[in-house]
Amino acid sequence: MKGKVDDGALVTLEPCSTDKLAVGDIVLVKVKGHVYLHLIKAINGARFLIGNNRGGTNGWVGAHCIYGIATNIEP
Repeated sequence: MKGKVDDGALVTLEPCSTDKLAVGDIVLVKVKGHVYLHLIKAINGARFLIGNNRGGTNGWVGAHCIYGIATNIEP
């Protein structure tokens, strides 16, 4: 399975309200001091399960860890 964002791709991000996020959205997440682009795989209240497009999951994060949503991805 191919990733949704390739290395070196230009990604446009916008601030987002976490109550408008949905499964499948690509978000900018800060975890343990590191910033990543991740896919939202599940939502449980104010918690979001983040992972990749290759079937992996990285764990649950709170809404305070999500800083933006990808609105455009260019190769």
